[in-house]
Amino acid sequence: MKYLVTGATGAFGGLALDKLKTFVPVSDIHILARSKEKATPLAEAGYTVHIGNYLDKASLKAAFTGIDRLLLVSSAPGTRQEEHQNAINAAKEAGVSFITYTSFAHADQSSADLATDHRYTEKAIKASGIPFTILRNNWYLENELPLVGVALNSGKLLYTAENGKAGWALRREYAEAAAIILAGEKTFPEILELSGKPVDYATLTKALAEATGKEIAPLKTNDEAFVKNLTDNQLPEPVAGFFLAIQGDIKNGVLDVQSDDFEKVLGKPLTPLVDAFKELLQ
Repeated sequence: MKYLVTGATGAFGGLALDKLKTFVPVSDIHILARSKEKATPLAEAGYTVHIGNYLDKASLKAAFTGIDRLLLVSSAPGTRQEEHQNAINAAKEAGVSFITYTSFAHADQSSADLATDHRYTEKAIKASGIPFTILRNNWYLENELPLVGVALNSGKLLYTAENGKAGWALRREYAEAAAIILAGEKTFPEILELSGKPVDYATLTKALAEATGKEIAPLKTNDEAFVKNLTDNQLPEPVAGFFLAIQGDIKNGVLDVQSDDFEKVLGKPLTPLVDAFKELLQ
């Protein structure tokens, strides 16, 4: 059995590789990377490296030929629908027998702008006829680190999401779930909603305060003050705008997902938020 991880030099792909090698021999693991230089350490570690990208159809087909099980890590927004379609087409042409894909919470019905490309990709995978498992990832706790950094300096965590909740968990836990699915030692449903226990920003702030031993208060605010709080702390305005959009999604319940799929896949509880913050901030 041959396995391939796309985006292997990125944060998620690298974590998935680290876990995958505990399930299957490194000699059976292939990776797709854009840069030979970035992939050199992985080649030296024994992985079979293929250089290519989602916009180069020929490179995809060459990389996927002989591969049985594929982890398709979603690319960055922009030309994502075209990129993912290219990868799915190449997988079908190459005879890949299974795809697992990193999607978005409730992608089939979500109102979030981020869900659009994932909804398209899920439909494309289903239409391909290739057996699959969709991993509808909720939200990385790491995504909150810019807000956390500001809060640690000011003693206040500003948010506009009202009482909205998200199912935060560590990136490595999402990556571990992907590796388990890719390894294929157990059978899981075609759609998995991977989410931590949904909590609001008041609860998240309490966990941060406990983890750091600092007095940090949650503070509901308006859009203008939220953005200013970030830009005053050296975050570019477009980045602050992205965080504001996510606040709106959380306020609207986009990431409030009740599911035990995550812990079923991992076979263990998720890391508690206090411990997760300690891990990230140590």
